[in-house]
Amino acid sequence: MYLLSSLSNSRDEMQRQFFFCSMFLSRKVLETVFDEVIMVDVLDSGDSAHLTLMKRPELGITLTKLHCWSLTQYSKCVFMDADTLVLSNIDDLFEREELSAAPDPGWPDCFNSGVFVYQPSIETYNQLLHLASEQGSFDGGDQGLLNTYFSGWATTDITKHLPFVYNLSSLSIYSYLPAFKAFGKNAKVVHFLGRTKPWNYTYNPQTKSVKCESQDPIVSHPEFLNLWWDTFTTNVLPLLQHHGLVKDAGSYLMMEHVTGALSDLSFGEAPPASQPSLSSEERKERWEQGQADYMGADSFDNIKRKLDTYLQ
Repeated sequence: MYLLSSLSNSRDEMQRQFFFCSMFLSRKVLETVFDEVIMVDVLDSGDSAHLTLMKRPELGITLTKLHCWSLTQYSKCVFMDADTLVLSNIDDLFEREELSAAPDPGWPDCFNSGVFVYQPSIETYNQLLHLASEQGSFDGGDQGLLNTYFSGWATTDITKHLPFVYNLSSLSIYSYLPAFKAFGKNAKVVHFLGRTKPWNYTYNPQTKSVKCESQDPIVSHPEFLNLWWDTFTTNVLPLLQHHGLVKDAGSYLMMEHVTGALSDLSFGEAPPASQPSLSSEERKERWEQGQADYMGADSFDNIKRKLDTYLQ
């Protein structure tokens, strides 16, 4: 998102950047970057999203993403997954209509939901929740649900098909290398699809390159991985240090990803010493200050296990 900010030409009150997050990320840090930070919690008791989740608990992450349609203070938005990286200006996406998205490389008659243009609407939001409750998702996630709801995308209006360069799958770089060599220079957004994300790699700040297994096909062209890490170490890491979330850039760093996958961000050799345990009151105070220990005791997995004990 730092790249998105620096590459945008029309940052004003009419076009703002907001970040959707759950309670597992530090709001204080996010507010230094985004115009607006919106906390979402699908487990709000009594609301329709909560009732849907009780019926289909496997759609928890999906329902969190659907909250974007409730932002009716905006006339049009562009949704971007957390594992996307903006490479050049994409302000022109706001000239597109709902639902505009790029084809999914695995099944091109479906769109990939990592980047899409939409119009906030409470009516659409409620219809999506109803669909999730009654039919669920054919792939278990938001992409299947959204493709079912916007089922005419493949055939109705070609103008709603974004060029692939607006959502370039990192997996496609090696699966169709000739096309990448011919058109990759025009890429506007790269999407790090798959289980291995940029933050799962080890990064050498001296050589400014990722280290990984030689058989990993993604690193045959590691320029996007290196760019992600360069952006992180230049812009994000200093913020984490400033807010006390990272003590030493030369140490072994662990970060809790919002989806619950614990990731190792490695800058050196030795891991940091374990932190002393906090009392319940101390943990509560840190939560209220926006300093949740999402790397340890307050990780997504731990909180999910606690919630599961109440929902069983």
